[in-house]
Amino acid sequence: MSNPIYGAQRTECMPTSHTLESSTAFPSRLAATSSGLLAGAAALATGELAAGFVAKWQSPVVSVAEAVIDAVPRSVKEFAIETFGESDKIALVVGILAFSVVFAAILGMLGRRRPLIPTTGFATFAGVGVWASQTATGSPLSAVIPSVLAGVAGSGTFYFLRQLATPATMKVVTTAETIRLETTDQIDDDPAAMAAATPEMKKNGASSRRSFLVVSGAVAAGAALATTAGRALRTRFDATASRNAVMLPKVADPLPATPASVAADGPGISSFFTPNASFYRVDTALAVPQVRTDEWELKVTGMVDKPLRLSYADLLERNLVEQDITLTCVSNTVGGQLTGTARWLGLPLRELLDEAGVQTGVDQIVGRSVDGWTGGFPLDAAYDRPALIAIGMNGEPLPIEHGFPARLMVPGLYGYTSATKWLTEIELTRFADFDQYWVKRGWDQMAPIKTMARIDAPRTLATIAAGPFVIGGVAWAQTVGISMVEVAIDDGDFVEAELADDWSENTWRQWRMDWEAPAGRHRITVRATDANGELQTDQRAEPFPNGASGWMSIFVDVN
Repeated sequence: MSNPIYGAQRTECMPTSHTLESSTAFPSRLAATSSGLLAGAAALATGELAAGFVAKWQSPVVSVAEAVIDAVPRSVKEFAIETFGESDKIALVVGILAFSVVFAAILGMLGRRRPLIPTTGFATFAGVGVWASQTATGSPLSAVIPSVLAGVAGSGTFYFLRQLATPATMKVVTTAETIRLETTDQIDDDPAAMAAATPEMKKNGASSRRSFLVVSGAVAAGAALATTAGRALRTRFDATASRNAVMLPKVADPLPATPASVAADGPGISSFFTPNASFYRVDTALAVPQVRTDEWELKVTGMVDKPLRLSYADLLERNLVEQDITLTCVSNTVGGQLTGTARWLGLPLRELLDEAGVQTGVDQIVGRSVDGWTGGFPLDAAYDRPALIAIGMNGEPLPIEHGFPARLMVPGLYGYTSATKWLTEIELTRFADFDQYWVKRGWDQMAPIKTMARIDAPRTLATIAAGPFVIGGVAWAQTVGISMVEVAIDDGDFVEAELADDWSENTWRQWRMDWEAPAGRHRITVRATDANGELQTDQRAEPFPNGASGWMSIFVDVN
């Protein structure tokens, strides 16, 4: 007997010739899965393209990623920063894209027999994007459009490709002696069907497959083109040209150049000033805000006698000063790299507050970013240290990723409380009345930076040659200063290291120690003492809720 689907079989006592139509054909599993993947690509690309038309619109991927950043538990955030460092946002986007690929493939497989499932799936995809687009502060209602269009594009593309990949409706022709089933597609799925197929059926099936491949290739190319076009369109909103046009004014009383003696002599020790390109960046902004100077405004609001509004030009005309400040992220682990020192240019915060008139009862200063992020710190910090509204970093306008046009910079406090980037508002309030972004998520209100010493050379698990070697690094205790750094080898006593000159109590201090390294594996431990004589604690603590603590130890192999 021939194959019952594609072949011909003989039977007895059949009625006279007639034709029956059957609609039970489905695309192959491979074609259905491919259709899902391509539909997913079309959805993502459409969202990316649509987001390029309006500055406050975002692609579904970016909207969802930013919503995830806001929604995930603190432990997940800490794991991401500890695992991926400054690449945590890239890892998140890659994860969302990977999930989207798997999701689209599953929709394609399920849609092979039930085409309504992918429609529902892409509608859900759009719904999540719509929700995420509205979670961002200041996001307009129209920001849902990229996600809606993405859902429509995904569903429509899958339906079209599935139709193209589905065999033509089978036609059963019966006579008194013969049943013959004719189809025009997928005849090569079964050897018996292939043998029974006519040359015309084979030709039509091959043509259909070619059409599917051609259209699939066109969809893939279109998705790539749409993605590229969307990103190109967004460059219209880029603030690079605005930043490049800024001419920073010369300050009336510039800081002197730092002498060579503030740097410890030793290979591998961090430079005293951290280059802008190497300065760490940790924030919640997946897409870096692009703010042009001609559109920027700084407001001083809240419990003040006279609310203020300043343009960028107004700020440039103020009494700008320079300050050398070391900034540290609260997520920095013991010995971590999330710290750096720069020469900042800006307006003393106290001058602006005095002009606005701080009312009785104020104890918190809240900085608001253009993307709605908030950081809050004690009012006293604006007066007992050189807090700035910074517009310059290491002799140039703030880099866009570091807060251009302006940010807050307060020595001695972790950045999550005091270093608001893309600053647009300073509000005077009370701790009892307002919890800033990270306090709402369980972090401490008051977060003074803890004393810490770090080993830069050698690196942990490094292999070095036996003989003379310079161990070195940096230590910090902002607003207090460092008075001593000590190093212990293996189980030996702590030995005082050589300190570079002290430049400022608001910057780190470099140190070095000559070591005659013997062969074998050795443990190196470092600790610091601040200028008040207080020894850095050896009690190990994770960054949450107010910064890591403990002595840094590394292992090194000496050959």
